[in-house]
Amino acid sequence: MTSPFQDVPPTTLADLLGRAQVMDTGIRPLWNSPRVAGPAYTVRCVPGDNLMLHAAIYRAEPGSVIVVESGDVDYALAGGNVCAVAQRRGVAAFVVDGVIRDLGEVREAGFPVFSRGVIPIPGTKEKAGALGEPARVGGVLVHPGDIVVADEEGVVVTPAARREEILAAARAKLAKEAEESLDAWEANHRARVEKALSDQGFAG
Repeated sequence: MTSPFQDVPPTTLADLLGRAQVMDTGIRPLWNSPRVAGPAYTVRCVPGDNLMLHAAIYRAEPGSVIVVESGDVDYALAGGNVCAVAQRRGVAAFVVDGVIRDLGEVREAGFPVFSRGVIPIPGTKEKAGALGEPARVGGVLVHPGDIVVADEEGVVVTPAARREEILAAARAKLAKEAEESLDAWEANHRARVEKALSDQGFAG
């Protein structure tokens, strides 16, 4: 099940949505994975504990991006087997404000993970957090069903209520950009830059 946002780069969405919907630079792809796009399945884990993410892989619908708030980079939220089961069950990716382990296995399996890094020690499975409630990940408040798009450029979250509006605007923007030659872009860009300089009184 491919999301209609699959062909929309995060850069385009960032231009339309602004900084508040873009996760911070610490949330990065852990390997050279393809772009992922899908509705958020939100998880909040207690720092040091990964129980709720492990529960989420059995509850998220196929095509979902599991998005996790943990506030912890000392203990891994998931490893190779959890990622493999999530992948087998149709989860599109993990986007976690935390760390994982078994990166070699995850990369070999081709499962996309965006996180703050890797650590070899796992967290506990003893503390209930939350599933399907708003989660703050990479500085963005993500609600269940928001559209998450992630690739090497970063992670952008489109609010569910603006889904159709933003998708239409993104497609129009991409179509316009595709029609513009580099020569035309350069001419327009230079004119804008020179006007901005002139407006600031720069005469160099």
